[in-house]
Amino acid sequence: MTAVALEGSVVRKIWDHPLGKLSMGVIVFIAIVAILGYLITPDPTPYANSMNLPLATKPPGTEADLLKIPLDVDHEETGWLTGWLTGSPSSYRTRVLTHWKVEGDHFFVQDPKGKVVESIPLEKWGTNISSDDFQGQFVEHRTYWLGTDKYGRDLLSRLIIGARISFSVGFIAVVISLLLGIPLGAYAGYFGGWVDSLIMWLVNVVWSIPTLLMVIALTLALGKGFWQVFIAVGLTMWVEVARVIRGQVISEKNKEYVEAGQVLGFTRSRIIWKHILPNVMAPLIVISAANFASAILIESGLSFLGIGAQPPMPSWGGMVKDHYPYLVMGKAYLAVIPGACILILVLAFMTLGNVLRDVLDVRRAG
Repeated sequence: MTAVALEGSVVRKIWDHPLGKLSMGVIVFIAIVAILGYLITPDPTPYANSMNLPLATKPPGTEADLLKIPLDVDHEETGWLTGWLTGSPSSYRTRVLTHWKVEGDHFFVQDPKGKVVESIPLEKWGTNISSDDFQGQFVEHRTYWLGTDKYGRDLLSRLIIGARISFSVGFIAVVISLLLGIPLGAYAGYFGGWVDSLIMWLVNVVWSIPTLLMVIALTLALGKGFWQVFIAVGLTMWVEVARVIRGQVISEKNKEYVEAGQVLGFTRSRIIWKHILPNVMAPLIVISAANFASAILIESGLSFLGIGAQPPMPSWGGMVKDHYPYLVMGKAYLAVIPGACILILVLAFMTLGNVLRDVLDVRRAG
């Protein structure tokens, strides 16, 4: 059976599994939302960080009229690629309106009784702005579908951008763990002797240190920030990959196809990378799914502790940290919604890992 056919068969088996279909659906949906990012966020500014303090901690479904007031400093227009990757800085600051009207060549801000409290000439927005065009161009009616946070920022937008953080940390941390764990585990299992003893000594030392404690230490050593989290999480996950690969290589290296490669004069590197490792990929896929979930949890925990992604970068763990006091203030959704996102995504990856274990008939190593 070819690799493509095998891959298609595995995907079909996962899709036929009820929990596999559900977990894959959740992961793919959140991944698509994270990839689209700023293209679908109601607030496309960098980090979805547009604040409106009068709208702080408003409940889901809140609607508001926002007046767009030009900034004194003009921002360079960003292309679609930059806007998709990092967001587009706004050329306007927004002001929440409750009562207002446009008459003649002036915009009038009113109090609830209709009394004019401020008059702004329309020429502030341009020389050829008519009262008929003004409302459609510079007064935005926005609905905050999931409400706003304590700074008046759109919670839905920050959740979408926060999904990027979680997926990025999970993906890059797993890649780092594979780059370190696969070669070390493979060489330890294949060569044995002092090579195996040295690598396993290193594995046991790293394994004996509590994961969260090591991540905190690495983060403090490397500094707080987004990229530091990638490195810190990845450097704590390679040991499990190395142990699994080592055990699989030990069980494979005495089989006939390996002995045949040795008789034919193949180099050790070729035997390891082209013959043994392709036959031990099943448990590696399972452990990668579990590590993806663990990386998301660790990143959320670091952000909750304040040493992960730094403000104003949105992180689901950081959002929980910012709003957990609201759990007893009648606004529990501010912490519950990002917490539920963490729960759902981690549960989806763990469930997918269990389904993969069943589909591939892989027994846990170590």
